[in-house]
Amino acid sequence: MAALPEVMSTPCPCGRTATKATPKNKTAKTQHLPFSACCGPYLNEATAVPAPDAETLMRSRYSAFVLGRRDYLLATWHASTRPTELTLDPAAKWLGLEVRSHRPLDANHAEVAFVARCREGGRAIRLHELSRFVREQGHWFYVDGDQF
Repeated sequence: MAALPEVMSTPCPCGRTATKATPKNKTAKTQHLPFSACCGPYLNEATAVPAPDAETLMRSRYSAFVLGRRDYLLATWHASTRPTELTLDPAAKWLGLEVRSHRPLDANHAEVAFVARCREGGRAIRLHELSRFVREQGHWFYVDGDQF
């Protein structure tokens, strides 16, 4: 499923920001990137752009959870740890993502620490994880993670 046109212009669910240059003597503005300039290209089946690094893959996977994109989540999960089925709670409301660190270990391995917040069944959930990623043939994959 390609991203819907109305989703493409909204702020990206992953919350990534960019600082916009302003004229001299004014404070630079930080703005949320639109989905089309952030996770959209990675989730769009028509373009099939691979994430350039583990943090970007992790952010796009968060956006996939928000958008209910089980296909993308499974496709970006390493075959050695990928579940055969993945059930997403359609009632879950994702509230935000905070990337705490992105640490490349070498050219093909990296770790990303993050906190994702959601509400399921009226209950607030805070997922704090240190995730491990591997790059194979130019594509990053989620391997596994330790939750705190």
